[in-house]
Amino acid sequence: MEMAIEVTGLAKRYGEITAVDHISFSVSEGEVFGFLGPNGAGKTTTIRMLTGLSRPTAGSAHVLGYDIASDIVKAKKGFGVVPELSNMYDELTGLENLVFMGQLYGVPRHERLSRAEEMLKTFGLYERKDSRFATYSRGMKRSLTIAAALVHRPSLLFLDEPTVGLDVVAARSLRALIRRFREEGMTIFLTTHYLEEADTLCDRIALLVKGRVLVCDTPAGLKGIVERESAIEVTWKAPLPQAAEELAQRFPRLRFVRVGGRVQVSGGNTGELLEAVLRYERDSRVEVASVNSVNPSLEDAFVQLTSLRPEVMLAEKGGR
Repeated sequence: MEMAIEVTGLAKRYGEITAVDHISFSVSEGEVFGFLGPNGAGKTTTIRMLTGLSRPTAGSAHVLGYDIASDIVKAKKGFGVVPELSNMYDELTGLENLVFMGQLYGVPRHERLSRAEEMLKTFGLYERKDSRFATYSRGMKRSLTIAAALVHRPSLLFLDEPTVGLDVVAARSLRALIRRFREEGMTIFLTTHYLEEADTLCDRIALLVKGRVLVCDTPAGLKGIVERESAIEVTWKAPLPQAAEELAQRFPRLRFVRVGGRVQVSGGNTGELLEAVLRYERDSRVEVASVNSVNPSLEDAFVQLTSLRPEVMLAEKGGR
């Protein structure tokens, strides 16, 4: 399989600060590659180097077969970049912004208008094509920013935090578009703070902490690394709002966490967990409706591999 991105020993220093510390990884053509890590891990700095906005201190990288040190101009013709903050012009209309971006990307003059209109229709913005960008909602602004990165029909798309700040409906729509792009063969390099989003969208994920890639694997592979103790999730046939607290008092060696109307039990082997639940069932005289095993999540893998709490992924990002 051909590689869309190949990175070897890439590093970036700012004085005494090492933002990216000699990282190596590759991205296959046609895959969605997740680049995950907390704020300050070096994700955006890596994208800036791969897209020619920042010169590496050390190491090398090839994007679409071109050396970023010597052929970045050629590489840019084949990729699009969606920055975390929009780079559209408030005073221009949606259509004008896309036509202008088509000019910057080298789209032939006679194709710019048709390409721009095609993108507006794809993203459901055609009815607002003559409205100034400043009047768009946050979701519409994000959609137009992505449309602008696609106006020259790239084979590789860099998406930096695409759903930050979007409401649930807009974020769901954008994730559906990402899946569609992948089905059409596009390679997507995705940074996100949302672990569930990465789990559902990405073919492979690299975990970046303090400028270093700790591990790179499929979501399933990352979960498989987790050596997790047994855990079960219990639902009762009648509401027991204090079940977790009462169970914790009776069985202090185990852990009980309320998850909606269910209780997650962990801290021992499966037999111990079931025994505690069944004893509580007899004492409370409320029948258990269901008991299910709990599989490791990407969040579990993140915590074990990075020794960080998952909340750090949402720091300064206004987590959902």
